[in-house]
Amino acid sequence: MKRKRYGPEQIISKLREAEALQSSGATIAQVCQKLEVSEPTFHRWRNQYGGMKAHEAKRLKELEQENGRLKKLVADLSLDKAMLKEIAEGKW
Repeated sequence: MKRKRYGPEQIISKLREAEALQSSGATIAQVCQKLEVSEPTFHRWRNQYGGMKAHEAKRLKELEQENGRLKKLVADLSLDKAMLKEIAEGKW
């Protein structure tokens, strides 16, 4: 199966389509087949994005990316601090 990456807006759109399919009597398996995603992916999307509007999902994704960038920055600064501390103590 070819792997696809969907953006938050696309996921919300697919979840809306899934709701319509389910209300017309389709099973989860049928919905997943129609959306071309696996059941675990569908459930993960529903847990993460269920009930969100597209702009809210986009903002969530942006915040997650910023959080990752900030965590990396903190890790780099902590490493720099540890190295400077060792140099100051003459342990190198």
